[in-house]
Amino acid sequence: MTPQSKNRVFIIGGGCTAFIKPRAIRTTEDMGLEAATKALLDAGITYDSIQLASVGYCYGDSTSGQRALYALGLTSIPITNVNNNCSTGSTALYQAASAVRYGQVSCALALGFEQMRPGSLGSNFPDRPSPMSLLNVRSAEAEAALGGNRGPGAPRMFDNAAKEYFKQYGGGIEDLARIASKNHKHSVNNPYSQFRNGWSAEQVMEGKKITDQLTVFMCSPTSDGAACCIVADEAFVHAHGLENQAIELVATELETDTLSAYNKADAMEVVGYGMTRSCADKVFEQAGATRDEVGVIELHDCFAANELVTYDALRLCPDGGALDIIRKGDNTYGGKYVINPSGGLEAKGHPLGATGLGMHFYITMQLRNWAGPMQAPGLFSADNPQGKYGLVHNLGLGGAVVVSLLRRPEFFKEGGKDGRDRLGYNHAHECRPVTVEDVRKVRSKLSSDFILQAAKL
Repeated sequence: MTPQSKNRVFIIGGGCTAFIKPRAIRTTEDMGLEAATKALLDAGITYDSIQLASVGYCYGDSTSGQRALYALGLTSIPITNVNNNCSTGSTALYQAASAVRYGQVSCALALGFEQMRPGSLGSNFPDRPSPMSLLNVRSAEAEAALGGNRGPGAPRMFDNAAKEYFKQYGGGIEDLARIASKNHKHSVNNPYSQFRNGWSAEQVMEGKKITDQLTVFMCSPTSDGAACCIVADEAFVHAHGLENQAIELVATELETDTLSAYNKADAMEVVGYGMTRSCADKVFEQAGATRDEVGVIELHDCFAANELVTYDALRLCPDGGALDIIRKGDNTYGGKYVINPSGGLEAKGHPLGATGLGMHFYITMQLRNWAGPMQAPGLFSADNPQGKYGLVHNLGLGGAVVVSLLRRPEFFKEGGKDGRDRLGYNHAHECRPVTVEDVRKVRSKLSSDFILQAAKL
Protein backbone atom coordinates (compact mmCIF):
# COMPACT_ATOMS: atom_id res chain seq x y z
CA MET A 1 0.00 0.00 0.00
CA THR A 2 1.42 3.37 -1.04
CA PRO A 3 1.32 6.38 1.32
CA GLN A 4 -1.32 7.93 -0.94
CA SER A 5 -3.62 4.91 -0.54
CA LYS A 6 -3.48 4.61 3.23
CA ASN A 7 -6.83 3.88 4.84
CA ARG A 8 -8.59 6.43 6.98
CA VAL A 9 -8.90 5.28 10.59
CA PHE A 10 -11.85 5.89 12.90
CA ILE A 11 -12.48 5.27 16.58
CA ILE A 12 -15.87 3.56 16.53
CA GLY A 13 -16.13 2.42 20.14
CA GLY A 14 -14.69 3.34 23.50
CA GLY A 15 -15.02 2.21 27.08
CA CYS A 16 -13.50 3.06 30.43
CA THR A 17 -13.59 1.89 34.04
CA ALA A 18 -13.43 4.18 37.02
CA PHE A 19 -9.84 5.02 37.89
CA ILE A 20 -9.47 4.11 41.56
CA LYS A 21 -6.89 4.09 44.35
CA PRO A 22 -4.63 1.03 44.07
CA ARG A 23 -6.13 -1.34 46.64
CA ALA A 24 -5.89 -4.64 44.71
CA ILE A 25 -9.67 -5.01 44.78
CA ARG A 26 -9.94 -5.52 40.99
CA THR A 27 -7.77 -7.66 38.74
CA THR A 28 -6.45 -6.47 35.40
CA GLU A 29 -8.47 -9.12 33.58
CA ASP A 30 -11.73 -7.96 35.16
CA MET A 31 -11.03 -4.28 34.56
CA GLY A 32 -9.93 -5.04 31.00
CA LEU A 33 -13.07 -7.07 30.38
CA GLU A 34 -15.25 -4.21 31.61
CA ALA A 35 -13.58 -1.60 29.40
CA ALA A 36 -13.58 -3.84 26.31
CA THR A 37 -17.22 -4.85 26.83
CA LYS A 38 -18.27 -1.19 27.03
CA ALA A 39 -16.32 -0.40 23.85
CA LEU A 40 -17.94 -3.27 21.96
CA LEU A 41 -21.40 -2.29 23.17
CA ASP A 42 -20.67 1.31 22.16
CA ALA A 43 -19.66 0.20 18.66
CA GLY A 44 -22.61 -2.19 18.33
CA ILE A 45 -20.41 -5.10 17.30
CA THR A 46 -19.28 -8.38 18.82
CA TYR A 47 -15.78 -9.64 19.44
CA ASP A 48 -16.11 -11.69 16.23
CA SER A 49 -15.51 -8.44 14.29
CA ILE A 50 -12.16 -7.83 16.00
CA GLN A 51 -9.30 -9.01 13.80
CA LEU A 52 -6.33 -7.88 15.91
CA ALA A 53 -5.75 -6.62 19.44
CA SER A 54 -2.95 -4.69 21.09
CA VAL A 55 -2.93 -4.61 24.89
CA GLY A 56 -0.85 -2.28 27.05
CA TYR A 57 0.27 -2.54 30.67
CA CYS A 58 3.48 -1.90 32.61
CA TYR A 59 3.01 -4.06 35.70
CA GLY A 60 1.96 -7.61 34.93
CA ASP A 61 3.01 -10.98 33.66
CA SER A 62 3.40 -11.82 29.98
CA THR A 63 0.18 -12.54 28.06
CA SER A 64 -1.99 -10.64 30.53
CA GLY A 65 -3.64 -9.17 27.44
CA GLN A 66 -4.77 -12.58 26.29
CA ARG A 67 -6.15 -13.36 29.74
CA ALA A 68 -8.22 -10.16 29.73
CA LEU A 69 -9.65 -10.73 26.25
CA TYR A 70 -10.21 -14.48 26.34
CA ALA A 71 -13.47 -14.00 28.26
CA LEU A 72 -14.75 -12.32 25.09
CA GLY A 73 -13.64 -15.07 22.76
CA LEU A 74 -11.02 -17.57 21.70
CA THR A 75 -10.86 -16.54 18.08
CA SER A 76 -7.10 -17.01 17.53
CA ILE A 77 -6.57 -13.38 16.46
CA PRO A 78 -3.12 -11.84 16.94
CA ILE A 79 -2.86 -10.27 20.42
CA THR A 80 0.31 -8.39 21.28
CA ASN A 81 1.29 -7.07 24.71
CA VAL A 82 2.87 -3.58 24.92
CA ASN A 83 4.98 -1.85 27.59
CA ASN A 84 6.14 1.69 26.80
CA ASN A 85 6.16 3.32 30.22
CA CYS A 86 3.46 5.97 30.75
CA SER A 87 2.68 6.14 27.00
CA THR A 88 1.79 2.43 26.93
CA GLY A 89 -1.94 2.85 26.27
CA SER A 90 -1.50 5.20 23.33
CA THR A 91 1.25 2.95 21.98
CA ALA A 92 -1.23 0.07 21.93
CA LEU A 93 -3.66 2.30 20.03
CA TYR A 94 -0.91 3.38 17.64
CA GLN A 95 -0.24 -0.27 16.80
CA ALA A 96 -3.93 -1.10 16.31
CA ALA A 97 -4.51 2.01 14.20
CA SER A 98 -1.44 1.26 12.06
CA ALA A 99 -2.80 -2.21 11.30
CA VAL A 100 -6.00 -0.59 10.01
CA ARG A 101 -4.29 2.31 8.25
CA TYR A 102 -2.01 0.03 6.25
CA GLY A 103 -4.67 -2.52 5.35
CA GLN A 104 -3.62 -5.41 7.56
CA VAL A 105 -7.11 -5.55 9.11
CA SER A 106 -10.35 -3.56 8.90
CA CYS A 107 -11.17 -3.57 12.62
CA ALA A 108 -8.82 -3.72 15.62
CA LEU A 109 -9.00 -3.26 19.37
CA ALA A 110 -6.61 -1.46 21.72
CA LEU A 111 -6.91 -2.18 25.43
CA GLY A 112 -4.90 -0.84 28.34
CA PHE A 113 -5.03 -1.56 32.07
CA GLU A 114 -2.98 -1.34 35.22
CA GLN A 115 -3.03 -2.67 38.75
CA MET A 116 -0.53 -0.58 40.69
CA ARG A 117 1.00 -0.31 44.15
CA PRO A 118 0.44 2.75 46.34
CA GLY A 119 3.23 5.32 46.53
CA SER A 120 5.89 6.54 44.15
CA LEU A 121 6.90 4.50 41.13
CA GLY A 122 9.92 2.25 41.44
CA SER A 123 11.72 -0.48 39.54
CA ASN A 124 10.56 -4.08 39.67
CA PHE A 125 14.00 -5.26 38.57
CA PRO A 126 16.62 -4.10 41.09
CA ASP A 127 19.01 -6.82 39.92
CA ARG A 128 19.88 -4.92 36.70
CA PRO A 129 20.61 -1.36 35.59
CA SER A 130 17.58 0.78 34.87
CA PRO A 131 17.06 1.78 31.22
CA MET A 132 16.70 5.29 32.65
CA SER A 133 20.20 5.26 34.18
CA LEU A 134 21.90 7.47 31.59
CA LEU A 135 18.96 9.84 31.45
CA ASN A 136 19.14 10.05 35.23
CA VAL A 137 22.77 11.20 34.91
CA ARG A 138 21.70 14.09 32.68
CA SER A 139 18.84 14.85 35.06
CA ALA A 140 21.19 15.04 38.05
CA GLU A 141 23.52 17.35 36.16
CA ALA A 142 20.65 19.65 35.19
CA GLU A 143 19.34 19.61 38.76
CA ALA A 144 22.73 20.60 40.17
CA ALA A 145 22.87 23.56 37.80
CA LEU A 146 19.45 24.65 39.07
CA GLY A 147 20.50 24.58 42.72
CA GLY A 148 19.40 21.07 43.66
CA ASN A 149 16.06 19.50 44.56
CA ARG A 150 14.59 16.83 46.81
CA GLY A 151 11.99 14.07 46.78
CA PRO A 152 11.25 10.93 44.72
CA GLY A 153 12.83 10.59 41.30
CA ALA A 154 9.93 11.13 38.90
CA PRO A 155 8.37 14.27 40.43
CA ARG A 156 11.85 15.65 40.97
CA MET A 157 12.71 15.36 37.25
CA PHE A 158 9.56 17.20 36.23
CA ASP A 159 9.96 19.82 38.96
CA ASN A 160 13.45 20.48 37.59
CA ALA A 161 11.86 21.13 34.19
CA ALA A 162 9.52 23.71 35.74
CA LYS A 163 12.46 25.34 37.52
CA GLU A 164 14.29 25.64 34.21
CA TYR A 165 11.19 27.08 32.55
CA PHE A 166 10.76 29.68 35.29
CA LYS A 167 14.45 30.56 35.09
CA GLN A 168 14.11 31.27 31.35
CA TYR A 169 10.69 32.91 31.22
CA GLY A 170 9.63 33.92 34.73
CA GLY A 171 6.71 32.53 36.72
CA GLY A 172 6.66 30.37 39.79
CA ILE A 173 4.89 27.89 41.98
CA GLU A 174 1.66 29.92 41.83
CA ASP A 175 1.40 29.07 38.14
CA LEU A 176 1.76 25.36 38.89
CA ALA A 177 -1.00 25.73 41.50
CA ARG A 178 -3.28 27.37 38.92
CA ILE A 179 -2.75 24.43 36.54
CA ALA A 180 -3.43 21.83 39.22
CA SER A 181 -6.50 23.65 40.56
CA LYS A 182 -7.92 23.94 37.04
CA ASN A 183 -7.59 20.18 36.58
CA HIS A 184 -9.07 19.35 39.98
CA LYS A 185 -12.03 21.63 39.26
CA HIS A 186 -12.58 19.95 35.87
CA SER A 187 -12.51 16.56 37.57
CA VAL A 188 -15.57 17.34 39.68
CA ASN A 189 -17.67 16.66 36.56
CA ASN A 190 -16.00 13.34 35.73
CA PRO A 191 -17.52 10.28 37.43
CA TYR A 192 -14.57 8.15 36.31
CA SER A 193 -12.10 10.27 38.30
CA GLN A 194 -10.15 9.12 41.32
CA PHE A 195 -10.32 12.58 42.93
CA ARG A 196 -13.30 14.91 42.67
CA ASN A 197 -12.45 17.46 45.34
CA GLY A 198 -12.12 20.59 43.19
CA TRP A 199 -9.17 22.01 45.12
CA SER A 200 -8.60 25.76 44.85
CA ALA A 201 -5.17 27.13 43.94
CA GLU A 202 -4.70 28.10 47.58
CA GLN A 203 -5.52 24.58 48.77
CA VAL A 204 -3.15 23.14 46.16
CA MET A 205 -0.38 25.40 47.46
CA GLU A 206 -1.05 24.29 51.05
CA GLY A 207 -0.68 20.59 50.21
CA LYS A 208 2.22 18.50 51.43
CA LYS A 209 5.42 19.31 49.54
CA ILE A 210 6.73 16.37 47.49
CA THR A 211 9.65 18.26 45.91
CA ASP A 212 10.93 21.83 46.18
CA GLN A 213 7.94 23.17 44.23
CA LEU A 214 5.41 20.36 43.73
CA THR A 215 2.74 19.69 46.32
CA VAL A 216 0.81 16.45 46.50
CA PHE A 217 -2.13 18.00 44.59
CA MET A 218 0.18 18.85 41.68
CA CYS A 219 1.10 15.15 41.26
CA SER A 220 -0.81 12.35 39.56
CA PRO A 221 -1.67 9.45 41.86
CA THR A 222 -0.98 5.80 41.20
CA SER A 223 -4.23 4.16 40.15
CA ASP A 224 -5.99 1.01 39.04
CA GLY A 225 -8.12 1.13 35.91
CA ALA A 226 -8.67 0.19 32.28
CA ALA A 227 -9.69 1.82 28.99
CA CYS A 228 -10.37 0.55 25.48
CA CYS A 229 -10.76 1.97 21.96
CA ILE A 230 -11.89 0.12 18.84
CA VAL A 231 -10.64 1.38 15.47
CA ALA A 232 -11.88 0.57 11.98
CA ASP A 233 -11.54 1.67 8.38
CA GLU A 234 -14.13 3.72 6.49
CA ALA A 235 -15.71 0.74 4.74
CA PHE A 236 -16.35 -0.88 8.13
CA VAL A 237 -17.89 2.37 9.45
CA HIS A 238 -20.37 2.55 6.56
CA ALA A 239 -21.13 -1.17 6.59
CA HIS A 240 -22.13 -1.00 10.26
CA GLY A 241 -23.98 2.34 10.15
CA LEU A 242 -21.54 4.09 12.51
CA GLU A 243 -21.30 7.38 10.62
CA ASN A 244 -22.71 9.47 13.48
CA GLN A 245 -20.37 8.23 16.19
CA ALA A 246 -17.15 7.39 14.34
CA ILE A 247 -14.43 9.94 15.09
CA GLU A 248 -11.53 10.07 12.67
CA LEU A 249 -8.03 9.51 14.00
CA VAL A 250 -6.73 11.94 11.40
CA ALA A 251 -3.09 11.57 12.38
CA THR A 252 -1.28 9.79 15.19
CA GLU A 253 2.45 9.38 15.63
CA LEU A 254 4.77 7.63 18.05
CA GLU A 255 8.27 9.05 18.52
CA THR A 256 11.15 8.42 20.87
CA ASP A 257 13.84 10.65 22.36
CA THR A 258 15.74 13.10 20.22
CA LEU A 259 19.47 13.76 20.56
CA SER A 260 18.70 16.80 22.72
CA ALA A 261 17.61 14.56 25.63
CA TYR A 262 21.13 13.15 26.03
CA ASN A 263 23.69 15.47 24.46
CA LYS A 264 23.54 18.05 27.27
CA ALA A 265 22.17 18.56 30.78
CA ASP A 266 18.78 20.15 30.05
CA ALA A 267 15.94 19.56 32.52
CA MET A 268 13.12 20.16 30.02
CA GLU A 269 14.71 17.92 27.40
CA VAL A 270 15.15 15.14 29.99
CA VAL A 271 11.36 14.99 30.42
CA GLY A 272 10.57 14.75 26.72
CA TYR A 273 10.25 18.34 25.52
CA GLY A 274 12.13 17.66 22.29
CA MET A 275 10.34 14.47 21.30
CA THR A 276 6.96 16.06 22.12
CA ARG A 277 7.70 19.01 19.85
CA SER A 278 9.00 16.79 17.02
CA CYS A 279 6.04 14.42 17.24
CA ALA A 280 3.46 17.21 17.38
CA ASP A 281 4.98 19.01 14.40
CA LYS A 282 4.78 15.82 12.35
CA VAL A 283 1.16 15.17 13.32
CA PHE A 284 -0.01 18.69 12.46
CA GLU A 285 1.81 18.51 9.13
CA GLN A 286 0.19 15.17 8.29
CA ALA A 287 -3.26 16.45 9.22
CA GLY A 288 -2.80 19.74 7.37
CA ALA A 289 -4.03 21.46 10.52
CA THR A 290 -2.97 24.44 12.62
CA ARG A 291 -2.96 24.84 16.39
CA ASP A 292 -5.72 27.44 16.06
CA GLU A 293 -8.02 24.70 14.74
CA VAL A 294 -7.74 22.73 17.99
CA GLY A 295 -10.46 23.19 20.60
CA VAL A 296 -10.05 20.48 23.21
CA ILE A 297 -6.95 18.70 24.51
CA GLU A 298 -6.05 15.84 26.83
CA LEU A 299 -2.35 16.15 27.63
CA HIS A 300 0.05 14.32 29.90
CA ASP A 301 -0.06 16.24 33.18
CA CYS A 302 1.64 13.57 35.26
CA PHE A 303 2.72 16.63 37.25
CA ALA A 304 1.55 20.22 36.89
CA ALA A 305 5.13 21.00 35.85
CA ASN A 306 4.74 18.87 32.74
CA GLU A 307 1.53 20.57 31.68
CA LEU A 308 3.39 23.88 31.95
CA VAL A 309 6.25 22.92 29.64
CA THR A 310 4.02 20.91 27.28
CA TYR A 311 2.05 24.00 26.21
CA ASP A 312 5.27 25.29 24.66
CA ALA A 313 6.43 21.90 23.41
CA LEU A 314 3.17 21.39 21.49
CA ARG A 315 3.48 24.96 20.13
CA LEU A 316 0.11 25.96 21.58
CA CYS A 317 1.90 29.25 22.26
CA PRO A 318 5.24 30.90 21.48
CA ASP A 319 8.15 29.78 23.65
CA GLY A 320 7.53 31.19 27.10
CA GLY A 321 3.84 31.76 26.34
CA ALA A 322 2.51 29.08 28.71
CA LEU A 323 2.33 31.66 31.48
CA ASP A 324 -0.09 33.78 29.43
CA ILE A 325 -2.27 30.74 28.73
CA ILE A 326 -2.42 29.92 32.44
CA ARG A 327 -3.06 33.44 33.68
CA LYS A 328 -5.64 34.35 31.01
CA GLY A 329 -7.57 31.10 31.54
CA ASP A 330 -6.94 30.00 27.96
CA ASN A 331 -6.68 26.41 29.23
CA THR A 332 -10.22 26.04 30.57
CA TYR A 333 -13.88 26.61 29.71
CA GLY A 334 -14.35 29.98 28.06
CA GLY A 335 -10.71 30.16 26.94
CA LYS A 336 -8.97 29.36 23.67
CA TYR A 337 -8.51 25.69 24.57
CA VAL A 338 -10.17 23.41 27.09
CA ILE A 339 -7.22 21.39 28.37
CA ASN A 340 -7.83 18.21 30.35
CA PRO A 341 -11.62 18.53 30.73
CA SER A 342 -11.50 15.06 32.28
CA GLY A 343 -9.42 16.38 35.17
CA GLY A 344 -6.17 15.17 33.72
CA LEU A 345 -3.82 12.67 35.29
CA GLU A 346 -3.48 14.84 38.39
CA ALA A 347 -7.13 14.40 39.32
CA LYS A 348 -8.63 11.50 37.41
CA GLY A 349 -5.66 9.20 38.11
CA HIS A 350 -2.84 7.60 36.17
CA PRO A 351 -3.06 3.80 35.70
CA LEU A 352 -0.14 3.71 33.29
CA GLY A 353 -1.38 1.24 30.68
CA ALA A 354 -4.87 2.75 30.61
CA THR A 355 -3.96 6.44 30.63
CA GLY A 356 -3.44 7.07 26.91
CA LEU A 357 -6.49 5.08 25.87
CA GLY A 358 -8.53 6.96 28.45
CA MET A 359 -7.34 10.22 26.87
CA HIS A 360 -8.52 9.05 23.44
CA PHE A 361 -11.82 7.89 24.94
CA TYR A 362 -12.47 11.32 26.46
CA ILE A 363 -11.57 13.23 23.27
CA THR A 364 -13.72 10.89 21.18
CA MET A 365 -16.69 11.62 23.43
CA GLN A 366 -16.00 15.36 23.23
CA LEU A 367 -16.01 15.23 19.43
CA ARG A 368 -19.22 13.20 19.44
CA ASN A 369 -20.69 16.01 21.57
CA TRP A 370 -21.69 13.44 24.18
CA ALA A 371 -19.59 14.65 27.12
CA GLY A 372 -22.39 16.28 29.12
CA PRO A 373 -21.05 18.43 31.99
CA MET A 374 -17.48 17.88 30.69
CA GLN A 375 -18.35 19.10 27.18
CA ALA A 376 -16.06 21.79 25.79
CA PRO A 377 -18.16 24.59 24.27
CA GLY A 378 -17.67 26.05 20.83
CA LEU A 379 -16.25 22.94 19.14
CA PHE A 380 -18.97 22.95 16.48
CA SER A 381 -20.66 25.70 14.51
CA ALA A 382 -22.95 26.01 11.50
CA ASP A 383 -20.08 27.13 9.27
CA ASN A 384 -17.79 24.35 10.54
CA PRO A 385 -19.87 21.13 10.81
CA GLN A 386 -16.74 18.99 11.22
CA GLY A 387 -15.87 21.08 14.24
CA LYS A 388 -12.49 21.73 15.75
CA TYR A 389 -9.82 19.12 16.28
CA GLY A 390 -9.21 17.27 19.52
CA LEU A 391 -5.59 16.65 20.50
CA VAL A 392 -4.08 13.89 22.66
CA HIS A 393 -0.55 13.96 24.11
CA ASN A 394 0.71 10.93 26.07
CA LEU A 395 4.32 10.78 27.30
CA GLY A 396 6.55 8.09 28.74
CA LEU A 397 10.10 8.71 29.92
CA GLY A 398 12.90 6.58 28.65
CA GLY A 399 11.24 7.44 26.26
CA ALA A 400 8.22 7.53 23.98
CA VAL A 401 5.49 10.03 23.14
CA VAL A 402 2.25 9.66 21.20
CA VAL A 403 0.43 12.67 19.75
CA SER A 404 -2.93 12.33 17.98
CA LEU A 405 -5.31 14.66 16.19
CA LEU A 406 -8.95 13.60 16.01
CA ARG A 407 -11.94 15.13 14.22
CA ARG A 408 -15.58 14.49 13.41
CA PRO A 409 -15.76 13.16 9.80
CA GLU A 410 -17.45 15.01 6.99
CA PHE A 411 -20.18 12.35 6.68
CA PHE A 412 -21.45 13.00 10.21
CA LYS A 413 -25.07 14.21 10.22
CA GLU A 414 -26.25 16.27 13.18
CA GLY A 415 -29.21 14.56 14.83
CA GLY A 416 -28.62 11.29 12.99
CA LYS A 417 -28.84 7.86 14.58
CA ASP A 418 -25.99 6.99 16.94
CA GLY A 419 -25.31 4.39 19.61
CA ARG A 420 -25.98 6.31 22.82
CA ASP A 421 -28.73 3.86 23.72
CA ARG A 422 -26.69 0.67 23.36
CA LEU A 423 -25.39 0.67 26.93
CA GLY A 424 -28.73 1.94 28.21
CA TYR A 425 -27.11 5.21 29.31
CA ASN A 426 -24.53 7.72 28.06
CA HIS A 427 -21.23 6.29 29.24
CA ALA A 428 -19.38 9.41 28.08
CA HIS A 429 -20.29 11.01 31.41
CA GLU A 430 -21.90 8.23 33.43
CA CYS A 431 -19.84 5.48 35.04
CA ARG A 432 -21.58 2.17 35.66
CA PRO A 433 -20.31 -1.41 35.88
CA VAL A 434 -21.02 -4.08 33.30
CA THR A 435 -22.80 -7.36 33.93
CA VAL A 436 -22.24 -10.89 32.70
CA GLU A 437 -25.27 -10.36 30.48
CA ASP A 438 -23.54 -7.36 28.89
CA VAL A 439 -20.54 -9.56 28.15
CA ARG A 440 -22.76 -12.21 26.61
CA LYS A 441 -24.18 -9.60 24.20
CA VAL A 442 -20.76 -8.85 22.69
CA ARG A 443 -18.67 -11.99 23.14
CA SER A 444 -17.72 -14.20 20.21
CA LYS A 445 -19.53 -17.32 19.13
CA LEU A 446 -16.20 -18.97 19.95
CA SER A 447 -16.20 -18.23 23.66
CA SER A 448 -15.77 -20.23 26.84
CA ASP A 449 -18.17 -20.27 29.79
CA PHE A 450 -15.30 -21.75 31.80
CA ILE A 451 -13.36 -18.49 31.39
CA LEU A 452 -16.35 -16.16 31.77
CA GLN A 453 -17.47 -17.77 35.03
CA ALA A 454 -14.19 -16.66 36.62
CA ALA A 455 -14.94 -12.97 35.93
CA LYS A 456 -15.84 -10.72 38.85
CA LEU A 457 -17.73 -7.76 37.40
